[in-house]
Amino acid sequence: MHFHDKNPSNPSTRTRHVVHAHFSSPGTIFRTILVATMLVAHSFAGAQDLGKRLANARKSDGNWYFSWGYSRQQYADSDIHVRQPSEGSDFVVHQAKASDDPAGLLHIVRSIFTLNVTAPQENIRVGRFVNQDNTVAIEFSLDHSKYNTNNGQVAHVTGTVDGVAYDGPMTLDKQHFEYALHNGLNHVMINGVWFHHLRDVSLWQEPGDLQLVSRLGGGLLIPHAENTILGHDNSAEIGTKGKSPCCSKHDWWQINGWTVGTEVGFRYAMTKSVYAELTQKFAYGKLHGVPVYHGLASQEIWMSEQVLSLGILF
Repeated sequence: MHFHDKNPSNPSTRTRHVVHAHFSSPGTIFRTILVATMLVAHSFAGAQDLGKRLANARKSDGNWYFSWGYSRQQYADSDIHVRQPSEGSDFVVHQAKASDDPAGLLHIVRSIFTLNVTAPQENIRVGRFVNQDNTVAIEFSLDHSKYNTNNGQVAHVTGTVDGVAYDGPMTLDKQHFEYALHNGLNHVMINGVWFHHLRDVSLWQEPGDLQLVSRLGGGLLIPHAENTILGHDNSAEIGTKGKSPCCSKHDWWQINGWTVGTEVGFRYAMTKSVYAELTQKFAYGKLHGVPVYHGLASQEIWMSEQVLSLGILF
């Protein structure tokens, strides 16, 4: 409201008009208080409703998932650098070829029932969705892959072998050079995971739901190394699985590097809470300090992996 004083020199007039401007009629004051009260009550009710929705979301089924799978791996040729100072050896095996070690079906079934889950080339995923639409998740993953240099291949070797300079071929076999990350070449990773519905989004967690799934992550390489270098195995350099399993020097599994990887594939809902997943993964790993007889080995590994998993939402 706008007020105009016809006689501004009169103090009493100014005072009277100012008082009238600040203290309106009782009806106006009542209406103002009523509107303010309604706004506060509506805001409080909305906040309570939002809190209930968030609480229900946290308690609802399907925010977590777990899967177990089986995989096959292929490896790019890799240079393996061996250092054995006390043996007078420091050499590189160039472009060594390697393969995985797939288990048979009976072996896989037996390992499940005996809880010997490190026997097959297994894959574990445990994740939690972090958005309301369940399209983004944070995940822990373990890829129990296996790496074995192919016996009988002939590789080029350069460096010093038993104190003698060498530049020539070497047959990689049990007598000269047998190198395995067999139990296994473990990729332990934290991943970001994204899901995209390929069918009607209303089918979420319903049978027939098909999603595109993609992962990006990084973590540690924790292998168990078994190798024989120039006739000497590395059994004295590692511990026993039962007494010293992980993860320091001389343990069965040792932290020997880091890895990054990406994965893409499909997730299909078989029931409301059970799904199957088929993915293709590519990973790069840098290994160092791999125990060999009286020394250490290092290498870079590029891995391609196919994973078939069965999982549950809970």
